[in-house]
Amino acid sequence: MPVHLFFYNIFCWLYRSGIRLAALWNPKARLWTKGRVNWFEQIRTQFDNPAHQWIWMHCASLGEFEQGRPVLEALRAQYPQHKILLTFFSPSGYEVRKDYKGADLITYLPMDSKANAMKFINLVNPKLVCWVKYEYWYYYLTILKKKQVPVLLVSGIFRPDQPFFKWYGRLHQYMLESFTQLFVQNEASRQLLNSIGFKKVTVNGDTRFDRVVEIANGFQPLPAIEAFCGKYPVIVAGSTWDADEEELDHYANTHPELRFIIAPHEIDAPHLHDIEQLFKHTIRYSEWSKTLQADPSVNTLIIDNIGMLSKLYHYATITYIGGGFGKDGVHNVLEAAVYGKPVVFGPVYDKFIEAAELVQAGGGISIETALELEEEFNELLQNTTAYEKAATAAARYVASKTGATNAVTTYIQENRLLTS
Repeated sequence: MPVHLFFYNIFCWLYRSGIRLAALWNPKARLWTKGRVNWFEQIRTQFDNPAHQWIWMHCASLGEFEQGRPVLEALRAQYPQHKILLTFFSPSGYEVRKDYKGADLITYLPMDSKANAMKFINLVNPKLVCWVKYEYWYYYLTILKKKQVPVLLVSGIFRPDQPFFKWYGRLHQYMLESFTQLFVQNEASRQLLNSIGFKKVTVNGDTRFDRVVEIANGFQPLPAIEAFCGKYPVIVAGSTWDADEEELDHYANTHPELRFIIAPHEIDAPHLHDIEQLFKHTIRYSEWSKTLQADPSVNTLIIDNIGMLSKLYHYATITYIGGGFGKDGVHNVLEAAVYGKPVVFGPVYDKFIEAAELVQAGGGISIETALELEEEFNELLQNTTAYEKAATAAARYVASKTGATNAVTTYIQENRLLTS
């Protein structure tokens, strides 16, 4: 066994063992483990009909699903006779999208091992595989290559610090060699791949742009939100963490003439309670939506459910995206920018090309302190010219980046990877 594969197997064993141990106290780890118990028996009957031909899309989590979804739904429309399998690695994706109607089967991906990968691929017998953005599993990918199954990387993004481009990265390069074509988001990714000998690369941008445009075009009003906003200027803060909320609270507490909508990334009871301690005049959505009545001093609505965020940005005057004060970086800025609203976020966004480009385009504004946040909010609310410039730049940026989905489906058609 090659030494790099030996260490990979050790890594997978340690990862699986660590998750099982964490499952004793961690709810997400428990879901990860429970979802993979007797996986073969759970899904075997779905593949009893040999006449069914399957397209398989794998997503690490929810964010990757939103990137892959436009491609999945385009393939569903263009090849209706095929079945769609959607797999997730993380509970954060599976638990939210397990009832998604666009796929015929949604399941967890079994942990990577030679036995699991061979058993899974032999069972599914996919005609095409789409791997979204990242999360590379050696046995799955190399077995698909051996079986000559076409595998496409959708919305890939590469950086110099990744193992592919290091002296110890041969194992990861083997994984890349399993892809029939690599669709990447930017020219920098293509150049990096070319530098290590990979030429089957297409720069077609990020399919999330197509997805957010689709969401915006299909917008349906939210009467309870409209009632809360009234005719006030509105700041919608989405996917916020503790650090974001601490940057926002003073402005909300000192501007009763505005309306604030806070949609936190985590909606567990302790976090909601903490938000209520920071923001002095609040009401939860679950309470507001019942009567549409609150104390006249209330100017902050706390969203205590999941699934509304992409629609909430429609009602914003200014949007704020959380995550930019944490190590993992800012969350999805495109869901807000598509509505033509200025997008404000914290300083950690260097790994997110769309956030960096949005700043360069003039539609995004990065802040480092609560004082800077207040200065930017005041400028946008008081200076009509500055506001319209940022809003227009955000909308134009998103519109200029659409079309990535069509590039993938056109490639599939032209290379006859699927039969109609």
